[in-house]
Amino acid sequence: QVRLMESGGASAQAGGSLTLSCAASGYIVNSGCMGWFRQAPGKEREVVARIDNLDTTIYADSVQGRFTISKDNAKNTLSLQMNSLEPEDTAKYYCAAKLCWKGWYDIWGQGTQVTVSS
Repeated sequence: QVRLMESGGASAQAGGSLTLSCAASGYIVNSGCMGWFRQAPGKEREVVARIDNLDTTIYADSVQGRFTISKDNAKNTLSLQMNSLEPEDTAKYYCAAKLCWKGWYDIWGQGTQVTVSS
């Protein structure tokens, strides 16, 4: 059974840092494309960062330069290092995976909450 499980969500002060992790089981993180998404209350889910099987990364403009997505192939995990946090980063964060040729992410975790206060 394929499963993604996020952890690391917490409350933080603006300007602080958090690291989210996504542990994969039944799926090899380096076999396809993965991404971090977030959804704030009353807003649509949005992509935060993506990484493919060649480690090419893409970031949303709002997090460029502050967030870093990476994979640990030995641990089979995906991470999101978040620095210089802003209240606007408050959301539930999800990791997701797909075969890179697919146009949609079809494997999702349950999410982890990040709350940033000013």
